Amino acid sequence: MKKSMYFTLFSMLLASSAMADSTRYTANNPTWKAECGSCHLAYPPQLLPATYWRAIMIGLDKHFGSDASLDAKVAAEVGAFLEKNSGRERAPYGKPDLRITKSRWFIHEHDEIARSVWISQKVKSASNCSACHQGAEKGDFSEHTVRIPK
Repeated sequence: MKKSMYFTLFSMLLASSAMADSTRYTANNPTWKAECGSCHLAYPPQLLPATYWRAIMIGLDKHFGSDASLDAKVAAEVGAFLEKNSGRERAPYGKPDLRITKSRWFIHEHDEIARSVWISQKVKSASNCSACHQGAEKGDFSEHTVRIPK
């Protein structure tokens, strides 16, 4: 009986540890990292559903105000990687917005962050994940490694 109780407790701890690591994204592709990461953080594909990634890839010539066009072969490789590793479809607030920072998930996860943090000189915008998430470049968005700049 006692052994069973310890096994159950150990299993629960393992499960909670696995859940804590659910903010660690490991999908990787050198072309995606080089192309997307040349202008901004190469956002983990799991942060958006495949339909959003498709729309982003189709509109690279007007990518949030910039021309981020890629040659066809590179675009096909990056697009396939993003779709294969995309996140699940989440219901948007109102009209879908392709910005990760406008997603229901992002807003929920960051609802305690004051507007003054987002516009501070050290953060500048909600899309600057690396300002607070120390391991963002490696796909680590764990709350345990968050350091909000002062």
